[in-house]
Amino acid sequence: MSSSQSSSSSSSTAPSPPQLTAGPDLGALLDVDCPVEFVLGTGRISVRECLALMPSTVVKLAEAAGEDVQVVVGTVPVARGEVVVDDERATVRVTEVLPGRMAEAAE
Repeated sequence: MSSSQSSSSSSSTAPSPPQLTAGPDLGALLDVDCPVEFVLGTGRISVRECLALMPSTVVKLAEAAGEDVQVVVGTVPVARGEVVVDDERATVRVTEVLPGRMAEAAE
């Protein structure tokens, strides 16, 4: 990550998407909304444990505390990021874009 990105002001506007230079004309698709999931962690529990879930139950995750979350478009992990609290809202700052995965997510 370049230092200019990490030291930018805390503006709420998203950066402009990268300019597409090759391939089909995707101009009509660039403003289409797509579902994005931010996966905090994963784990496994038995059916017995699942049926016993109740408020205040703690479920251990495979990921360590403070680890980056996955950014998933459709079913394809495309990036990783850190959870940030901004004006009392949880947000995700992208720290890594997974190479080649954006094209898979667009398919």
